[in-house]
Amino acid sequence: MKIRNGGPEDIPDILALLDGAVAWLASQGRTRQWGSHSFSGTPARVEHIAKYGAEPYLIRLAVADDGRAVGSCVLSEERPDYATPVDEPEVYIRNLVTDRSRKGSGIGAALIADAIEEARRRGIGLLRVDCFAGGDRKLVGRYRALGFTETESFEVEQPAGPWQGQILAIRV
Repeated sequence: MKIRNGGPEDIPDILALLDGAVAWLASQGRTRQWGSHSFSGTPARVEHIAKYGAEPYLIRLAVADDGRAVGSCVLSEERPDYATPVDEPEVYIRNLVTDRSRKGSGIGAALIADAIEEARRRGIGLLRVDCFAGGDRKLVGRYRALGFTETESFEVEQPAGPWQGQILAIRV
């Protein structure tokens, strides 16, 4: 596996990874994170993900030896609107997804290590991410295992009820 810069041409691969993650979560009855409908079949989601192909975003794509995308990490120096502002420059992970058929193969950890290196390359000492914090908080635990520290919780109102999120940070 190698990690390379991505661009607008990689948006279909990111959508396919997200669709796979939604199907995997739904198969476990875990629909509160991203629901049960595909990203690629929802125009608003497609439009949102398509924005990652342009400034101010950097797509980092994990690619298998056969050339297939197996993970994606979208970085930005701009935080999402719902994230608490900080008083210093930061790199924010706006989206991270891996191929669920390769669960446990270290793709997510490699993309996080790559994000840390990107922050260092930019001379930025703070990397933040947010994730779904509802249910059993497994995803929060995964980020903690990678060295992140929980900072603040938040909620985003949605038709199905509040979406519970957690912001985490790591010093680089």
